[in-house]
Amino acid sequence: MNANKPLKHKTTQNRAKLCGYFLMIMAGGLFFSCSKQKPSGKQVFYYNESTGIATLDPAFAKNQSIMWPVHQLYNTLVEIDSGLNIIPSLAKSWEVSENRLTYTFHLRTGIVFQDNDAFPNGKGREMHAQDVVYSLQRIIDKNTASSGAWIFNNRIDTANGFAALDDSTFQLKLLRPFHPIMGILSMQYCSIVPKEVVEKYGKDFRRHPCGTGPFELVSWDEGETMIMHKNEHYWEHDSSGKQLPYLDALKITFFDNKATEFLQFRQGELSFINDLDPSFKDEILTKKGELRSQWIGKIVLKKHPYLNTEYFGILVDQNNPLVKNTVTGIKAVRQAMNYAINRQQLMMYMRNSIGIAAEAGFVPGGLPSKNTAFVKGYNYDPAKAKKLLADAGFPDGKNIPPIKLLTINIYADIASFVARQLEEIGIPVQVEVIQKSLLLEQTAKSQALFFRGSWIADYPDAENYMAMYYSKNPAPPNYTRYKNAAFDVLYEKALQENNDSIRYQLYREMDQLVINDAPVIPLWYDMAFHLVQPNIEGFYPNALNLLELRRTRIVLLKVKSE
Repeated sequence: MNANKPLKHKTTQNRAKLCGYFLMIMAGGLFFSCSKQKPSGKQVFYYNESTGIATLDPAFAKNQSIMWPVHQLYNTLVEIDSGLNIIPSLAKSWEVSENRLTYTFHLRTGIVFQDNDAFPNGKGREMHAQDVVYSLQRIIDKNTASSGAWIFNNRIDTANGFAALDDSTFQLKLLRPFHPIMGILSMQYCSIVPKEVVEKYGKDFRRHPCGTGPFELVSWDEGETMIMHKNEHYWEHDSSGKQLPYLDALKITFFDNKATEFLQFRQGELSFINDLDPSFKDEILTKKGELRSQWIGKIVLKKHPYLNTEYFGILVDQNNPLVKNTVTGIKAVRQAMNYAINRQQLMMYMRNSIGIAAEAGFVPGGLPSKNTAFVKGYNYDPAKAKKLLADAGFPDGKNIPPIKLLTINIYADIASFVARQLEEIGIPVQVEVIQKSLLLEQTAKSQALFFRGSWIADYPDAENYMAMYYSKNPAPPNYTRYKNAAFDVLYEKALQENNDSIRYQLYREMDQLVINDAPVIPLWYDMAFHLVQPNIEGFYPNALNLLELRRTRIVLLKVKSE
C-alpha cells in the first residue's frame, strides 16, 4: 500500500480552486474596526478559525475553537503555567483546610469588568467574590444547560459549595477530597462573568461577552470576522511594570478551507496557523517533522507535546438500539480493530511525525502518573487482529456488514487510512464526513456508533481522561457510554486517595482496563504544531495548547541589504 498517496491526491484539486479564493483574501490596512478607525502601525495579531466559533459564553467552552477566544476575554481564579503548575490569577492566594474539603481564596482588588451597557453609564464595575459565586453556580444551574456541568458533578456541596465571605474572599466546599479541583478551577468553564450582563442579554450573552480578560470584543460578523481590542483597563503587568497585553488587537477570520488558510499565512495575512492542510504537509515538512530547507528563515516552526489524545470512539452501551446486534458491541472485534492500525506508519506518512503513535494507554505522556510508561496498548499486529475476528465468529470478516465511521473534513484522510487498514483484516468501513457541529451533537446524544474524537486535557491530571469512562458521567465526557463496575470502583477510590503515588497507580490500572475493553482506538498523542511569522515574538505553545497572547508582540524585522 502506498501510504504516502493520501498526502498528495488533493494538491492539484486544491490549487485549481485557490485561484478563486485569491479574490476573497483580506484587503485594507493593518487594523480596522466596525466601530472606530485606528491608525496604521498598531500591534495586531491575526488567526483563522476554520471550524467557526459557536459562542463566546464560557459556560459552553467545550472545544478548542471556543476556548481560544474565551481565554482572551475572561480570567479564572487560578491558571496553569508552562510547567503545568497552578498559579494565581484573579485569586492572589488561597488556603486549604486540613481535611481538604474547604478552599478559601483571597481575590485581587481593583479588577474591573470590561465596559458594557448593562452597567451604570456603561462603565465596567469592580469584580467581587459574589461574581465568583454566581459564575460557578451558573455552570451547574440546569437552566444554563452548560456543557461543563459535569466538572462539579458529585464533587461540590450543592447547598453550601460556593460562598462569598466578603467582597474579596471566596470559599469553596467539597463533598469529599478531590485532588484535581484546582485544575478544574483553571478551566475556561470557570471564567468569571458579571450577573447583570448575563441577565441583560440572556441566551444572546454568547455574542455580548464581558469579562476581566486582556481583550474585549469589538465586533463579530459571524462566519466572516471577529475583532477584539486590547482591554485598556486590564489588571496584569509584566515584570518591568508594563501593562499587558502588548498587542493592540486581535482579528479572527473564518475561512473553512485549510489550503486557503495556508496561502493567507504565506501572504502575511495571518500571524500563525495551527495546522496544515494535508496537501501541503510534504511541501513544508520532512517525514521527521522538521521544516524543509527552502522554508527555513521564511516561517518559524514551533511544536511541543501537549495533553491531547486523538482517537476513534466506539459506542458500547448495550442498551442503545444502535449497539445491539452490531459487531462493534463485541470486545474481541474492537480489540481486532485496534491491532489492525499501523500507528507508526500513520504518524510518519499522514502526520509527518507531528505527534506520537498511541501505543500505550488513552492518557498521553507529560503527566506525573506516567501512564505511557506502564500501560500496554496495541501495536500493529494484523495476524492477531484476524485471529481475534475468527475467534469471535467472523473469519476474514465474513458476514460483517459495513460500519459507518463519522468524521470531519480535516480528518477525512486519517479516517480513510484507518478504513483501508480495517478492510485489510476483513472489516468494511464507510467513511462519512459531516460538519463538526453535527458530529458533536450526535456523539453527545449517543447517536454515533463509530466516530472521530479528541480529548484535550482541561487540567493536568490523568483523572480528567479517566472521567471519560466513569459510567455515572454523561456524554460529555463519556461519549462511548463505557460502563465497567471494576473501573468505577477504582475511579471512586482514586478520588479519595491523598497519596500521589497510590493515586497514580490507580490511574494506570483504570487506563489499562479501558484499553483492554477497547471502547476507543487511540491513534496518537498530539503535539502543538504552529507555523508562525518571523516577526512574532513571545508566542509559545503550551501543554494545554491554549492560545496565549498576553506577552505576544510584533517586531520589525531587519531587511538584509543586497
